[in-house]
Formats: sequence, C-alpha cells, structure tokens
Amino acid sequence: MRRLKALWRLFKRKFGYARLACLVLLFGFAALRVWDPHPIQEMRVRTWDNFQLLQPRVKTIRPVTIVDIDEKSLADPRLGQWPWPRTRIADMVANLTRLGAVVIAFDAVFSEPDRLNPDIAADTFRGLDEVTREKLRALPSNDQIFAEAIRKSRVVLGESGGPNVHTLDQNLPVTGLAMLGEEPQPFMYKFPGLLRNVEVLEQAAAGRGLFTIRPERDGIVRRVPMVMMAQGITMPSLTFEMLRVASGSSTILIKADKAGIQSVAVKGFSIPTDANGQLWVHYARRDPSIYVSAVDVMDGRVPQERVAGKLVLVGTSSIGLNDIKTTPVSPAMPGVEIHAQVLESALTGAVVWQPNFGIALEFFGALILGLLVIAFAPNFGPITLVGVGALFATALIGTSWFFYSQHKLLVDFTYPLMSTTAIYATLIFASFVREQSQRRQIRSAFGQYLSPALVEQLAQSPEKLQLGGEQREMTIMFSDVRGFTTISETFKNDPQGLTRLMNRFLTPLTNAIIARKGTIDKYMGDAIMAFWNAPLDDKEHEVNACNAAIDMLERIDELNAIREEEAKDGGHAYIPLNVGVGLNTGVCVVGNMGSDVRFDYSVLGDSVNLASRLEGQSKEYGFPIIVGSRTAMAVKDRFAILELDFIMVKGKKEPEVIYAIAGREDVAQSGRFQRLRNLTIEMLACYRGRDWEGALAAIERGRKSDEGHELSALYGLYEARIRNYMETPPPPDWNGAFALLTK
Repeated sequence: MRRLKALWRLFKRKFGYARLACLVLLFGFAALRVWDPHPIQEMRVRTWDNFQLLQPRVKTIRPVTIVDIDEKSLADPRLGQWPWPRTRIADMVANLTRLGAVVIAFDAVFSEPDRLNPDIAADTFRGLDEVTREKLRALPSNDQIFAEAIRKSRVVLGESGGPNVHTLDQNLPVTGLAMLGEEPQPFMYKFPGLLRNVEVLEQAAAGRGLFTIRPERDGIVRRVPMVMMAQGITMPSLTFEMLRVASGSSTILIKADKAGIQSVAVKGFSIPTDANGQLWVHYARRDPSIYVSAVDVMDGRVPQERVAGKLVLVGTSSIGLNDIKTTPVSPAMPGVEIHAQVLESALTGAVVWQPNFGIALEFFGALILGLLVIAFAPNFGPITLVGVGALFATALIGTSWFFYSQHKLLVDFTYPLMSTTAIYATLIFASFVREQSQRRQIRSAFGQYLSPALVEQLAQSPEKLQLGGEQREMTIMFSDVRGFTTISETFKNDPQGLTRLMNRFLTPLTNAIIARKGTIDKYMGDAIMAFWNAPLDDKEHEVNACNAAIDMLERIDELNAIREEEAKDGGHAYIPLNVGVGLNTGVCVVGNMGSDVRFDYSVLGDSVNLASRLEGQSKEYGFPIIVGSRTAMAVKDRFAILELDFIMVKGKKEPEVIYAIAGREDVAQSGRFQRLRNLTIEMLACYRGRDWEGALAAIERGRKSDEGHELSALYGLYEARIRNYMETPPPPDWNGAFALLTK
C-alpha cells in the first residue's frame, strides 16, 4: 500500500490531474470518432459546404446541355402535361441526334406503355368500326417509334431505385461489371426495388443508369452514388453510364479495398469515390446558360452549337414535377442540373473526394496532436496557451483548406479541432487554477528580489534556434555613399545631426529595395547590402534588383533637392549625397549564419564578393550602377545596358565583363543612348584589337560629340590605360582583360 501511494504521488508530481483528465478526454474523443454519430457527421460536412461556398468550382468548359421540360414547354398546348406522347419524345431525340448530341440521357423512367398507343386506342375509343380498330392495331406503337429513335442514337435510359419490389425481366440488358480488389457490393447503397423502362425501350437503349439521388439527413445533396445495388442488380448511375456510352466501353471497373470502394472507371475516366461508391460533387454556381427549352428543341429553334458534341440530359426544372433539390451552393437546384454538375466535374477532372486514408489521417493526427498538447502545453501560461491554441486551430483549418483548394481533398478538421480544443480548454482551466494558487506565493517569495518582468519571463520557453543554409541563385546589391568622409566632417560638432541625416538617407533606399522584393542583409555605416530571391522565391530577381537600384538613385535625387532647399533657407553649406551601386547574380549560400547564441540571416559566396568589388568601381567608371555579366544578360531587354570593361578582379582567376545600367527601357530606345553605346563599342573594339591610335581617335571623337560628357570618366580611364600600353605593351596572350589591383 505504501508503495502504491508513493507511485501515485510520483504520478501526480510528474503528470498531474489535468494531464490525466486530458488523456481520458482524448481517448473519449477517439471513441467518438470511431462511432461517428450523425451530429458529428453533419458538423463535418457543413464545414465542407462552407468551403464550396467560398470557392465553388469554376467552369472552364460546358460539355453538358440540359433539355428542360420547363414551364414554357408544359404550357404549350401541343404538348400538354407530362408525360408527353412518346412520338413527341422520339421527335426530340431525332432532333438532338441531328444537332450532333454525343449521348442523350433521360432523367425519367418510362415504366409503362404509352397511354396513347394505337392498340390501346383501338380497345378504348368508342364508336370505332372493326376495320378502323384493326388498322389502329396494325400501326406501330408509340413505344416502338420511340425505341426506333433511340436505336438510331446513343440514348441512356433512366431507372429508379425505390422501396417497392417489382417483377423484373431477367432477359433485359444490364451494364457489364469488372472488379479490382475486394468485392464492392457490400459497400454500395442498396434499394429493395428497381423500376425499369418498358422492354422495347430497354432493348433499344445504349445504356441504362439509376438517376436516384440520396440527400443527406439534413436534406442537402452533397454526394451522388456512382454505383448502386437495386433489387439485387449492380447498376451504374445515370451520369456514369453516360460516360461509359460516350467512351465506347462495354464494362465499368470498380476498384475497392477492405475499407470500401476507392474509384469507378471506364475507358478514359477514373472517378474517386467515398467508401460507398459516392462522388462528392464539386459544385459550381447555377448556370442557366446550359439549359434549352424542350419545346424549342422540338420546334427546331435551338442553335446547333448548343447541342453539337455535348452530353445531353433531358429533365425538368418545373416545380410542379417535384425534382428540386438543395445543394451546398444553392437552396433550390433541379435534380437534372446536379447530374450535369457530376458530368462537368468528371469530364474536367475537377472532382473533390474524401480519401479512405483521410479517416486514419484525421484520427491519428488528432491523437498525436492531443498527446503533444498534453505533454507540452502545461509548461505554458494561460495566455500562451490561448495563443498556441489559436495557432493550432488556424493550422488545422488552414491545412484542411489547403487540401481542398489545392488538391480537392476533403480532410476533416472539425474532429481534431474539437478534440484539441477540449484538451486545451481543460489545460487552460487547470493552468488558470494553478496560476491563481501559485501567483501569491511567487510574488511573496520573489517580489523583493526580481522585477515583475523577470518573474513573467520564468514562465516563458526560449525558442530553439538552428543554424543552416541553402544554395540558390541570387542577385546581390552593395550600395555606398560617395564622399561620406567629407560629409561627416561637416557634422563633427553635431553627431546627432549626422545620425538624422543617415536615417533620412537610408530610409528611402531601404523602402526602394523592399518595394522591389529585396531583403536587407545589413547596414554598414552609410553602406547597404541587400539580396533578391531569398527567403522568398523571385523569378525576376535580376529585373527587380535593377529597378530597385534606379529607384534608389531617383529617391536620392529627391532627397538632395529637399536638402538643397533646406541649405538655402538655413544659410549653410550643401553637399549632395551621391550613391554607387554594384549588382551581381550568381549561386550563393543563404541562411542563418553565426554562432549558437547569435546569428543573422545572411548570404555568402563568390558572387557576393564580386558585387562588393563592382560597387567600388562605380566612381572609377563614372556610372552609379555597375552590374556583372549574368545580371546584364538577364535584363538586357528591359534596361539601357552599356558594356564598360573586361576586368580581372583580385582573387579571381576568371575575368568578368562588366556593364553599366543607364536607365530603363525608355532610355534604351532613345537615340541619345544609341549614339552613346555606339561610341563605346567603337572605342572598346579598337582597344581590345590593340589599335591604340584608333582607340584614342575614337575617344577624341566621342569627347567632341554631344554625348561625350556622359563618358568623360570612362574616356579618361581608357586614355590613361592606352598611353601606358603604348609605352609598355601587354603580353602577346593578352585578351583585353584589365586586372584590378585593389579589392
């Protein structure tokens, strides 16, 4: 007994009553999921209804046309009330076939002979002589005329499953069936009775299918069976039979495992289903454009493009014929349109489905999540618990939404959410009670020695920080202020003024970088290092980096204009801010770098070093933006690109062609820039060809041109090099590259 008490005390100390209660609660919810009562099911499917309301199926094509037995058709005196004479329906089938219908299906059953058949008239009409009666009996029946029209087309007749058992002709045709895996029949919905069409119609039809739709307990149609059992016969649905006939298949394939039916298939189509062989209908909003009036079809007023190449459903939208259903996206949708929605989803591949593994995923996900919450949540305070709980709820709902929106999978979040919420509520309550009992003790014991902030920190868990990086192609930027030392000297007696100036300077540059999807790596005094294509992917990182560089120059010009006005008004000296920018693209390593106690998200690599060197050369070449060859080649069609030099950077074995960015596309198309580029090309060609006199002559012509002042620094640099080479020629294997002596 003493040992048992000791074990109990150990258990209470290690786990506590709250964890024990949560464990009991967790396994109770697990049992609830296995039982899965109807209220739980309804709560689950109603959340999926909301998903469909938020993001219904978007129609990309309209492969289905509905021939509507509408109020207009029923009001036509030539047709009258339903059912119409089958000679009229035969005419409709013939017209639809002539217009190019692929398959025609009837969302109705012709279970009895036409009451207007000539032989019936011969026996029922009064006042007829025997000759007339014999002539009437000799005429083909309306059913035979209808059957002949059916035989000349591809028609699928509708059949109905119901509670009443009927006498069945075993010789009537049925759809062939093939099975893969387990026997599917035990999982199918079963109807005691089967109502079929009259024999002559059944024999003539290309297919037969059940149009029976089973609403959920709340009256909403969410799922439509693709295969069913009716009076012992395995039957496809009307829509699935249409697909079989359209594909030319002789059989349907049903795939099942021990958990239930997985999919149904015909040649060219495979439709995932739930365990009972039902398709979760991915609804689009009601679409009146797919309807044509039956009377218009009979009168030949329907354009051919409304029917040609389409699957045609014949049904009704008339309220009086009692075929109006409720769906997640519409409170009143004709049953025939639900069949059309099924066909559209199957033909476009836009189906939603609840995989058989989804239940296991939900069950074990809730179990694991619950155990993790029970294990770690008691270490948090009540406020943290609420925050973490909200995060978990958001993650569960977001995961479910992700599966639906991206993969069209129906994965339940209500069960894991209910289970986790109940556990959280229990733990929050227990934590609240514990905190209330301990708070006075904590304040009494430590209030004299620790600040309230430190006391609160005792309840916080430090984040686990990890080091690591990845390789990816990136564009790197370095920017620096020209003549910053001179500017700093003017603030030697006003360090706060220098700080304010740097903040005014760095803020617009930072905004320009961030606006173009860049990431600030670090500030180095007056310098900025930034990069693109990390941590978020940026397919146009070279373009965005170049745009950011131009934006930076424009914002500096705006700032300088404001500072110049301020200098005039204040009567003090004005020194403009000028920026040099270097850009380079290449493969780098990016990630959290540093020590175990402190690190930064940064980037390393040879391409980073080259970008830094290019920034340092902007003053030498006289252009504020200098880029490497990979950057230039990626943006050459979007910006004014000017080749500057072929350089060998210190520490690198391979030379690099460098370029200047002179502006955006409008500048590149200007005549001024074209002349400027031609001057540069001419000079570089002579220089690299060792034609020193020709290069000097090109420089002199350039200086005399209107655009020459733009290249003054570049011309001065090359003139000095050329005169040096004239005195000391380069080696015979010289390739035109110039080695930079500085880093």
